[in-house]
Amino acid sequence: MVSIHHVHHVLTYIPYALVLIDLRYEGVNCDTDGGVENHLAMGKKLLAAGQLADALSHFHAAVDGDPQNYMSFYRRATVYLAMGKSKSALPDLSRVIELKPDFTSARLQRGNLLLKQGNLDEAENDFKRVLKSSPTDKEEKEAHSQLTRSDEVQRLLAQAHDSFNSKDYTGAAAFLDAIIETCVWDVSSREMRAECFIQMGETGKAISDLKATSKLKSDNTNAFLQLSTIYYQLGDHEMSLTEVRECLKLDPDHKQCYAHYKQVKKLNKQIQSAEALIQEERYEDAVTKYEAVMQTEPNVPQFSHHAKMRICHALAQGQQSSRAITMCSEVLESDPENASVLKDRAEAYIQDEQYEEAIKDYEEAGKHSENDRQVKEGVERAQRLLKQSQKRDYYKILGVKRTAQKKEIIKAYRKLAQQWHPDNFMDAEDKKRAEKKFIDIAQAKEVLTDPEMRTKFDQGEDPMDPESQQGAHNQQHFHRGFQGFNPFGSGPFSFKFGFN
Repeated sequence: MVSIHHVHHVLTYIPYALVLIDLRYEGVNCDTDGGVENHLAMGKKLLAAGQLADALSHFHAAVDGDPQNYMSFYRRATVYLAMGKSKSALPDLSRVIELKPDFTSARLQRGNLLLKQGNLDEAENDFKRVLKSSPTDKEEKEAHSQLTRSDEVQRLLAQAHDSFNSKDYTGAAAFLDAIIETCVWDVSSREMRAECFIQMGETGKAISDLKATSKLKSDNTNAFLQLSTIYYQLGDHEMSLTEVRECLKLDPDHKQCYAHYKQVKKLNKQIQSAEALIQEERYEDAVTKYEAVMQTEPNVPQFSHHAKMRICHALAQGQQSSRAITMCSEVLESDPENASVLKDRAEAYIQDEQYEEAIKDYEEAGKHSENDRQVKEGVERAQRLLKQSQKRDYYKILGVKRTAQKKEIIKAYRKLAQQWHPDNFMDAEDKKRAEKKFIDIAQAKEVLTDPEMRTKFDQGEDPMDPESQQGAHNQQHFHRGFQGFNPFGSGPFSFKFGFN
């Protein structure tokens, strides 16, 4: 059942509906009684004020109101040109000429657009027709000038094709430069120049021309395929994937684009997976994944180079110093100024206790990466470690690697403590030497089994260094705790092996 309130609502709406209907019919009558002229006048006023979108709306209405009024199409074409929409202006100018063949201004404008598009024969026909239709002095002068320019473009085009066919790509590109200055929207000339740039190894310029052709020609699948291929050869898998997807949007059944898409997508997925593994600190898995990248695309050097760079990084981060040094060095043979790889190799050298080599790599990286905080900190750390290694190295004292786990450190300590226990030596000089050695062994164990002290030592600071206040305190504390203990339960140096 319809409620009284609803009926009341409908009844109150009826007067408004009638008003709208009256306005609608009034608008129709207005169009028949000079509405087109009103739209043209208003559109012209808005165009003069620079309000292009509003002007265009009025010219749309004028065209709809009278499809035979050539001025409606001409004014709309003028707005399209002001908005930079030459493709939309061209059909309107053609319609003007169809309705009024002697309208020289429209024909001259169409000729100029056709010339910019590289449609030379059609453009020349328009310019010649202008000269035959009683033009103004200004129009006659412009038509003559454009005809001369078109003839020059025809000559340059023939020379460009001759040079291109002779594989003189530099010469062809120079002719095409001059052509495109006039024919700025000529797709075929830009495509030819892009091919010249590709052959000349100037891929950046080729990309610029191909991007332009993809916009100038709405269904240009070939441009997107070429762009994707160029980016792929440059090792930019993400941009390659973006461009080939544009090709498939235009033509989902494009065989070449689809085949290329599958290859790029596979490679892109592997690289993203490898990077995710590095972020998760699963370095060995990342190395395996990047090795798969090189197998997927062995023919594009850029991908192999990138994979080796990242393997170098993963190995350095994973404390695989020897393997990292080998891989980083391989990359630097072909790319000696790569700051990232130099820093990774420097880190691997530090792990391998080759501090002087690490300093060299960090300093070289600094030459190619200004104001790099990592470089500055790396140099300082390597210098501290070098200085430290020339004094006392707890890892060397125990004979363990810098990557050694706590169990390995304790095992090495027990073996050396037993070997160098002072009670094992009878000669006074030997005993004195053993006491010093025994203290060094015990201090090494003290530092390397304490996470905080070990971190300080790894950063180049000796927590047992008597030169520093804290180091001196630790040294005294250690000596006090050390006296009177024997790991074997007898003698003045006795303490029990007890490890957590």
